[in-house]
Amino acid sequence: MVTAYDYPSAVHVTRAGMDIILVGDSVGMVELGHDTTQPVTMETMLHHCGSVKRGVDMALKGADSKSNLRIPLLVADMPLGSYEYRDTDIALRNAYRFIKETGMDAVKIEGGSARRAHTAHQIVESGVAVMGHIGLLPQAISVTGGFRAVGRTAARARTLLDDAMRLQDAGVFAMVLECMPQVVAQAITESLEIPTIGIGAGQYTSGQVLVFHDMLGMLSHPHHEAFVPKFCKRYASVGHSIQEGLQSFKQDVEQGIFPGEEYAPYDMKDDEKAEFDNLLAADSDDRRHRHDKAAERYTQTDEYEKLHLYGNEDGDGKA
Repeated sequence: MVTAYDYPSAVHVTRAGMDIILVGDSVGMVELGHDTTQPVTMETMLHHCGSVKRGVDMALKGADSKSNLRIPLLVADMPLGSYEYRDTDIALRNAYRFIKETGMDAVKIEGGSARRAHTAHQIVESGVAVMGHIGLLPQAISVTGGFRAVGRTAARARTLLDDAMRLQDAGVFAMVLECMPQVVAQAITESLEIPTIGIGAGQYTSGQVLVFHDMLGMLSHPHHEAFVPKFCKRYASVGHSIQEGLQSFKQDVEQGIFPGEEYAPYDMKDDEKAEFDNLLAADSDDRRHRHDKAAERYTQTDEYEKLHLYGNEDGDGKA
């Protein structure tokens, strides 16, 4: 399983043949710049889920008939504030929106308490598949005190196993195990009939998930590296290539290399070009006059700025 948050990433993940795409609320941190996932709303998630679904459809539509691309299962994270209420009808209404409005196949909710299991059961009984999630719960960091590994004491590890069993009984079809000791994830996996998907949980889970941007080094840079979780293996340094491409474009434009004749493919027939030259000649004086007036107007605008309306000429902000 790999996360995808938008159309192009969904195309790439689908073409790579992944079994599951998770549209995670981690979009809030990875693509929207928030410090946590907590600010992410239903509308944000619906927006990104729709984009991902269209990316998957495009990848499958454009696939070679011999490629045998599998159709990935699409799972949407239900964001904080969309499913935790005692009135489980609220959670159900929001789960239906992911299915009906964006084409998702399932939803994911965090936590394994009795109340959370009850919510999962109600959603499943109403016809929507649910993926569970235990261990580190990013949506609950206000309670837990931050992003840290869990299940490192025997008592807490046993609680995680109980949570997993409770969610399985509630009807979830799979479960994410996040940031826990490998031995704990192994015990949970061996105790469940449903598959587990690990992230920072070692090698003994049924499957693995990583964030698209982290595993591909999307934010990597030749001179400084963005933070990447300790459990994330980087399979590429795409950020390096992005920087090289952007800098090459800037240099080509500044030096007049791009676009050049090669990338200026649209031309006019000779007779149309001659007619256009005649039209330009007919009003050249008027266009020059309008050009000069515009230049004068913009010069006056510059003079306004020199009158200390936005700070003095030294730029220290003092009028």
